[in-house]
Amino acid sequence: MAENVVQLEDISRVYEMGEEPLYALKKLTLSIEDGDYVAIMGTSGSGKSTLMNLIGCLDRATEGRYLLNQKDVFDLTDDELAEIRNSTIGFVFQQFNLLSSMTAIENVMLPLVYAGVDKEQRTLRAQFVLQQVGLDQRIYHRPNQLSGGQQQRVSIARAIVNKPRILLADEPTGALDSHTATEILELFDDLVEQGITVILVTHDGEVANRASRIVRMRDGQITSDSRIRSKKNA
Repeated sequence: MAENVVQLEDISRVYEMGEEPLYALKKLTLSIEDGDYVAIMGTSGSGKSTLMNLIGCLDRATEGRYLLNQKDVFDLTDDELAEIRNSTIGFVFQQFNLLSSMTAIENVMLPLVYAGVDKEQRTLRAQFVLQQVGLDQRIYHRPNQLSGGQQQRVSIARAIVNKPRILLADEPTGALDSHTATEILELFDDLVEQGITVILVTHDGEVANRASRIVRMRDGQITSDSRIRSKKNA
């Protein structure tokens, strides 16, 4: 049996809004196994993006316990959390978040710069992952010279260049047409086949149905957790 890479126990995230506290997450418990493909669904305000931010160590829980790769992250410093984000977790966002002044390969190399990888190695690794996502002919193009789908492929290449154990994707097809969205989701399928744990946040049922497991949220809590197919790499 695969070990849990994400283990959340009685997690709450509370914001102080005047006299009444606002619970973005309330006593939430969730475990995700290594190599799983999980879609987190919910309407706006359900807590799904807050949950992703906590899993990605971009935010801290108000209370509860979070084990990432069997390590409790609750008391880690900001620098330690940043190191975990760069080495363990890849992020893909709806709006790509590429630096417009940099070429595709320069954008992809950024996490390797932060990790202290030498220039020759980061160039080779960036070229390799751009080839993986089908952009080996576009490595010196800047974002404004690429289509939306190509920009998202650069974003995915940047997310996986450090060989993360987990890939977090927040509405990754939201800015794409249906044909391009399908291509990106096929790329996620390939990453899962390679053993990466993919956690996808979406409001789109068709996107969620590509996953192996669907977690539905409402009002900061999980309302259902269904496995719709076997893990792809089981």
